[in-house]
Amino acid sequence: METLANLLSFVRSAEAGSFSAAARHLGLTPAAVSRNVAQLEANLGVRLFQRSTRKLTLTEAGERFLSNLGAGLESVQAAIDDVVSGVGEPSGVLRLTAAPGFGQGFLLPLMPGFLQRFPNVTPEWSLENRQVNLVAEGFDAAIGGGFELVPGLVARSLAPAHLILVASREYVAQRGHIRRIEKLNGLEHLSMRSVHTGKIRSWMLRGPDGQQHPLEVRPRMVVNDPGALVHCARLGLGVALLAVPDVLPFLQDGSLVRVLPGWYADVGQISLYFSSQKLLPAKTRAFVDFLVGHAREQDWANRLNARR
Repeated sequence: METLANLLSFVRSAEAGSFSAAARHLGLTPAAVSRNVAQLEANLGVRLFQRSTRKLTLTEAGERFLSNLGAGLESVQAAIDDVVSGVGEPSGVLRLTAAPGFGQGFLLPLMPGFLQRFPNVTPEWSLENRQVNLVAEGFDAAIGGGFELVPGLVARSLAPAHLILVASREYVAQRGHIRRIEKLNGLEHLSMRSVHTGKIRSWMLRGPDGQQHPLEVRPRMVVNDPGALVHCARLGLGVALLAVPDVLPFLQDGSLVRVLPGWYADVGQISLYFSSQKLLPAKTRAFVDFLVGHAREQDWANRLNARR
């Protein structure tokens, strides 16, 4: 019978497309993962991967083998993780990722309570404005929006993902309050260039009565980071369209105000993404339950709703 290490090395390498990415997920060295796969191939008497300097590609036999393994291997690994980490308190390194603004404003403040409840868990946060590949990069959970729900991944909704128009109080006082959306084009606009496409995105705004209006403006200034865009708006440089979590503290302290308060852009949901394994490692299950519970208690669904 094949060892679990060899089988896991094969599956993770196939999912990630490289031994290095699989090694990060498994906590091994790339050489160890490569050695395990080579041993598996030798034992089976068949080549499972076509290897190149850039990536791994499954052979036809490798594809059949991966498909036949199905969810059985995941169930075995999950059962092992549950037993090992479920003895006593959840423990181990918990790798998490989220956008910097949401992470700093909403997630990191929860960590004192989480660490007090689960002292043997070590959260390792990666705060960056990009969508990660949970499996390939070895993350236990991700918080954000728009992740592709590939097989093996589930999402728990935390709050709506709404964008709103904001500007500094001084800027609005100088320009006067805008009461009609057609007047937006007369203001200086601050925009953000997508880190994925390199383009400045056009948005569709929704009004208080369900009406829609495209936001297509010529930007006065362009940045590539939401935090920088918030800072530019607070400096009075113009109007910016930003996610509610990024600007909520500044709306509360009065340094930013909403422009056309009834209008917003709906970009889906802020969700918690994690593996769909029936038996999650205890550390991951503890975090999922903790975060979902706090989101409910703190009423994120209403606090981050631009319609309220």
